Amino acid sequence: MKVDLNEVFEEFAEARRNGFLKVKELKDQGAHIVGTFCTYTPKEIIYAAGGTPVTLCGVSNDTIPAAEIHLPKNLCPLIKSSYGYAISDKCPYMYFSDLVVGETTCDGKKKMYELLGEIKDTYVMQLPHSQDSEYAKNMWKHEVIKFKEKLETKFSTSVTEEKLRESINLCNRERISLSNFYSLGKLIPPPISGYDMFTILNGVLYIFDKEEQIAKLNEITASLKELHANNECKISKTAPRILITGCPLGGVADKIIKQLEEVGAVVVVYENCGGTKNTEKLVDENEEPIKAIADKYLSIPCSVMSPNKGREDMLSNLIKEYKVDGVVEIILQSCHTYAIETRNIKRHVNNLGVPFISIETDYSTSDKGQIRTRLEAFVEML
Repeated sequence: MKVDLNEVFEEFAEARRNGFLKVKELKDQGAHIVGTFCTYTPKEIIYAAGGTPVTLCGVSNDTIPAAEIHLPKNLCPLIKSSYGYAISDKCPYMYFSDLVVGETTCDGKKKMYELLGEIKDTYVMQLPHSQDSEYAKNMWKHEVIKFKEKLETKFSTSVTEEKLRESINLCNRERISLSNFYSLGKLIPPPISGYDMFTILNGVLYIFDKEEQIAKLNEITASLKELHANNECKISKTAPRILITGCPLGGVADKIIKQLEEVGAVVVVYENCGGTKNTEKLVDENEEPIKAIADKYLSIPCSVMSPNKGREDMLSNLIKEYKVDGVVEIILQSCHTYAIETRNIKRHVNNLGVPFISIETDYSTSDKGQIRTRLEAFVEML
């Protein structure tokens, strides 16, 4: 059945706001809400414990002044915005969370979690910063087990192997539906703009019924494929094809993605946290559940890992598969791991014969004009 794409885009655009009412309904029904900040948090464990995960990453500049009463001004805007939501009670997702889960990805986050722990029950997973050693793998598996035990105690439940296998299957099916949606960017021309793609990817985070989410994604993917097959795409075949990499985009989408496409390019793939990085690998359903979950999550190639050759490998594959003409890296202010990794990523991308630009920014709009000028020059060069 063909769907009204304008209605779909509007629905996903409003998903975060509409999700406020849904999460209240879930709480009224006795559901356990678990707030998360990072793709390293194993959501299969949360589902198996009868919980509902919801992302708490701040995307607004409005709550940053409140956060700067406690936090330094020269800190990552995502950290400040998230903490600002918490202390100002402006985020229903934070308010309704029974437990907040953090992870030691970066120094700024882990110190913020200490402050957050004064107002919310906050549990921090100790993430190893290497992926290949047996010590790191065993350590992370132990952390996953401890997280399971924390949820069992918190929610007075038992996380059985059967429940784990059910949640693994559910989350794998979600990843497959997301991967199929991402693959629309491989088409020439793509049937959807990068901004609309981001809107949908952001919106699915707030559809708490995973079966409903999977069905909606499959439906819109089928409709967009039909649009392409009928030569009804509105995007030019000659528009330069852009890969976005780097930090999370929630607070900078309008001044980066929107402006990038306004000056003539089209974003076809996202490598960062909200994109393909978390869905490339499934949890092995034939392996012992805890080990399989730990192995999958530890393999995510974030810049907090050292070394992080997995990111370079992923970029190589995506550039080839999506026929990328240029790579735009987004660095949030004071995100040291991504900022330092820029040198190697630029060299790697350039060695593949692809132009690269890195933009460092925050959640304010003060640099919007400057960014547009740089993006215009980059696209014109392509």
